[in-house]
Amino acid sequence: MTKEGLITAKELKRFRSDPVRLDRFIRSNVSRLLKSDLLAVLAEFQRQDQVFLCMKLYDVVRKEIWYRPDMYFYRDMLMMLARNRKVDEAKLVWQDLKREEVLFDQHTFGDLVRAFLDGGLLSEAMDIYDEMRRSPDPPLSLPFRVILKGLLPYPELREKVKDDFLELFPDMIVYDPPEDLFEDEDRGRDSEDE
Repeated sequence: MTKEGLITAKELKRFRSDPVRLDRFIRSNVSRLLKSDLLAVLAEFQRQDQVFLCMKLYDVVRKEIWYRPDMYFYRDMLMMLARNRKVDEAKLVWQDLKREEVLFDQHTFGDLVRAFLDGGLLSEAMDIYDEMRRSPDPPLSLPFRVILKGLLPYPELREKVKDDFLELFPDMIVYDPPEDLFEDEDRGRDSEDE
C-alpha cells in the first residue's frame, strides 16, 4: 500500500462517524486512488473487521471502470461478514454476486460454509451448502470434509451432509467422533462452574 493509501485508510476511519464528511471524502479522495491502493485499503479493513467501511469501499470498487466480477473479491467480503455475523450485509453481497453471475469453485464453497458455521450462522451456511450442491462444478471430497468438521456441534445437519457425501463418494469413509465428545466438554464446564 502506498503512502496515499495509508492516509486514505486513516482518514476513512476518522470520518466513519460523520456520514456527510465520509461521503464527501469518498467522492473526492477515495475515487482517485489507484486500483492496487483501493483494493489494499479494502483488504486491510477486512482484516480489521471494519464492516461499515468495508461495505462503503465494496460499493466504490464495484462502480470503478476497471471492475470485473471476481470470485476472490466476493469470497473475502463474505468471509469477513461471516466472521462478524452480519447477515443482512452478507445477503446483499450474495445477491450482487448472483446478479453478476459469479461462480465459486467447490473449495471456496467449502470455505464459505465453514466460515458461516464458525460464525454461528447455520441457516446461511446451509443456504450456501445448497448452492454448492447445485453448482455446475463437479463435487470434490475435501470441501465436504471441511464442512463435516464444522458441523460436529450440529449432529442433525451433519447427518444430512454426511448422507450427501456418502452418496457422491460411496467408497470413502467419514470419521465420526465419539458420541460423548461434546458431553465431556459440557461436564468440564459444569465442574469449572462449581
